[in-house]
Amino acid sequence: MKLVVVSAGLSVPSSTRLLGDRLAAAVGRTAAVDTQVVELRELAVEIAQNFTNGFPGQALAAAQEAVAAADGLIVVTPVFSASYSGLFKSFFDVLDPEALEGKPVLIAATGGSARHSLVLEHALRPLFAYLKAVVLPTGVYAASEDWGAEGLDGRIERAAGELAALMAGLSGGVPAGRAPRAARADAFSAVVPFEEQLAALRPTG
Repeated sequence: MKLVVVSAGLSVPSSTRLLGDRLAAAVGRTAAVDTQVVELRELAVEIAQNFTNGFPGQALAAAQEAVAAADGLIVVTPVFSASYSGLFKSFFDVLDPEALEGKPVLIAATGGSARHSLVLEHALRPLFAYLKAVVLPTGVYAASEDWGAEGLDGRIERAAGELAALMAGLSGGVPAGRAPRAARADAFSAVVPFEEQLAALRPTG
């Protein structure tokens, strides 16, 4: 299965990229995945040019194709002005409108304060629901004080388990790459009800 991490971190090193890497590693401990990372800071100029001329550059086109062909996505943004970054939004604005349809997406964000944790619910979840993605119930927010603190690892493992389970269900019997819409719909119906799969992932007792 192909997993793509979209990171909108701007600095090097980046806590946004670090969170994406930790989520991807957790998915890899649960399922066999081929992971690719898309660093949006490296595509910033091509994204801006795509808005003005209507054509993606070579690197941006490759990133768009990778996202469209993925079996699942991890998307991570820093919090700017209580929302996702402009670079993060701009990348998804230049994707094919149907690229994320029926695709499992794990949403995540980083910020300087825990007060911004609701960005997952008021900004990221509505965006990917609009793009017709299957947004996982568990999102992961990491504030500065969360790194090394108790709790973050548990949220990462829970979200990664949800993503691995849904990717496996949707990829069963579906051709590699971006499946036709009917095939994706059949695969999705095969794993309904999703709530039962999530219940099986939660610890008992």
